[in-house]
Amino acid sequence: MCTLVLLRRPDHPWPLLLAANRDERLDRDWDPPAAHWPDRPGVVAGRDRAGGGTWMGVNRAGVVAAVLNRPGSLGPAPGKRSRGELPLLALDHASAAAAAEALAALDAGAYRPFNLVVADARNAVFLRGPGVGRPHGMEVSPGTHMITAHDPDDPASRRIARHLPRFRAVRPPEPDADAGWEAWRAVLADRSGPAGTEINVPSQGGFGTGCASLLALAAGGGMSWLFAAGPPDLAPFRPVSLA
Repeated sequence: MCTLVLLRRPDHPWPLLLAANRDERLDRDWDPPAAHWPDRPGVVAGRDRAGGGTWMGVNRAGVVAAVLNRPGSLGPAPGKRSRGELPLLALDHASAAAAAEALAALDAGAYRPFNLVVADARNAVFLRGPGVGRPHGMEVSPGTHMITAHDPDDPASRRIARHLPRFRAVRPPEPDADAGWEAWRAVLADRSGPAGTEINVPSQGGFGTGCASLLALAAGGGMSWLFAAGPPDLAPFRPVSLA
């Protein structure tokens, strides 16, 4: 299970802020965000070496897309396409609205169940892939929201129940400031709590939090992406080249 935190603030200079921890098998090889796909100029994303896709990326139009598993659907399955191709398909589009419309027409049965978030400075859409039929889309309203393997803000997720109030209680990030992300970063890096509630998952049977992101989209089209190539309590966050 991964974690994604999203803050939408229409009419703010930074209308979209996003923080994410990627949880995965720690022996599954991956590459940090970069322009790994020559056939997709302008796309910058982390690359999963096993499936060839990504868990999160952006394009030069200012669209960000991220995919998470649904409960009980970790890993690949025979006859199913890699969910890592879904963010790349979304990033083929110049707006979040266009990407969400295109992906809502896909055959959800071609993939194991998924959660997909597609956003830009104007819109944010959550798409649930139930493993059959078509993905179900819903607009993400303004405010602070958390997504795990469950639906947005679902208190049935013990991680959401514990940590969403913490993100809502602290001061929102200020991407222009040197320490502008510190309050969110502190929550994202927390390893404490009963099993199943940790947001920064300790290694458990070779599975745990492997990397983290802090991303901001500006109203004028600018982007900032800080990436930690390891657990966020141990690895430094460094800027991702978006040129």
